[in-house]
Amino acid sequence: MRAGLRALTSRGRSFLASGVAALLMAFLLGENDLFRIGVLVAALPLLAAMVVARTRYRLSCARRLDPARAEAGGEATVTLRLENVTRLPTGLLLIEDTVPYALGVRPRFVLDRVEARGIREIDYKVRSDLRGRYPIGPLSVRIADPFGLVELTRAFTITDTLVVTPQVVALPHVRLSGEWTGGGDSRTRSVAAAGDDDVAPREYRQGDDLRRVHWRSTARRGELMVRREEQQWQSRGALLLDTRKYAHRGEGPRSSFEVAVSAAASIGVHLAREGLGLRLVTDQGPEHLTDTGLSWSLLDTLAMVRGSSARSLEMGVSALRAGGGDGLIVAVLGSLDPEEARDLARLRHSGITGVAVLLDVETWNGREADEDYQAVQTVLAGYGWRIVRLPAGVSIASVWQDAGSRGRFAVSGGTAS
Repeated sequence: MRAGLRALTSRGRSFLASGVAALLMAFLLGENDLFRIGVLVAALPLLAAMVVARTRYRLSCARRLDPARAEAGGEATVTLRLENVTRLPTGLLLIEDTVPYALGVRPRFVLDRVEARGIREIDYKVRSDLRGRYPIGPLSVRIADPFGLVELTRAFTITDTLVVTPQVVALPHVRLSGEWTGGGDSRTRSVAAAGDDDVAPREYRQGDDLRRVHWRSTARRGELMVRREEQQWQSRGALLLDTRKYAHRGEGPRSSFEVAVSAAASIGVHLAREGLGLRLVTDQGPEHLTDTGLSWSLLDTLAMVRGSSARSLEMGVSALRAGGGDGLIVAVLGSLDPEEARDLARLRHSGITGVAVLLDVETWNGREADEDYQAVQTVLAGYGWRIVRLPAGVSIASVWQDAGSRGRFAVSGGTAS
């Protein structure tokens, strides 16, 4: 009963106060009719509180996100499944799910009645222009009487997470595979379609497939021998993302930083689908990516990347140098000076293909490229990097073909080599 009285709504408190006032006036004036009215008005919220407080609903809740990962600017559908697991029907239920402000307003629904063992499914849509991981839930259920005099709130504990990834655009195919494993087409390592089969046999072990028995070695050794497991070869590459705040311009989803993240996501997914073993590096150092589901791991990581306060690319360049074994380096860069460009450019040698996606950050302020931007292009091209110029308002898909142009880069007013 105490819980019910604490759950009185403003309407319920008003009814109770009005009833008590009518009873007092009835005693003072000796009006029996007013006394009856006072009893009725005061009893309504008390009876409602008693009924709601004694109600024992048992509800189960499940939530489904479709999709569980959505691109920035895209929609996801949240489906709530409520089940009344008791043998009694429910009364009026007010449903409210908890969502962050970035996903929109909190969805609210009214269920008039859920029969015994009944199931209700409710869905709503969420949308965000900002990358990130957003918790959804917990779900709260408010039990109310038909007159709106009492509301009791119960909350589930289950929550789910919606991952809003950067926008990914499809990129045209550019011939880079000949450079991934080092040194151009003539030095590309040639492997069998399914891998390089090690011809040296080993002893048979329980569980080995009998189809892999190497009969010639078995006859020579006098014991059962099998061919070794195939050893897969995979090209490797590195993706460098410049996250320094001072190297970017603009705010919000259309800032040069968000464009850089989207470009890195598009390039990473494109290369991963072409079979490249990729690692992600920022100006803060290497980022951990899981071996399975490389595209999803990359997108999950980029969904949470934030601008750094670093002033130099030194840690990122050091991480690239320490990694080793990369046949391809793709650097998505904001503003940098020629000396920083020279440190990065030295990573490329005859066994590495270097592609620099240079964001012309001054165009985000409505200005033309400055002298430093031209000098950075010259430095990187001088060391054999392929230059992809990305100004404001231009999609990475429309300029990605420049990654296949060796020794050429775009300048204001034309193309130079």
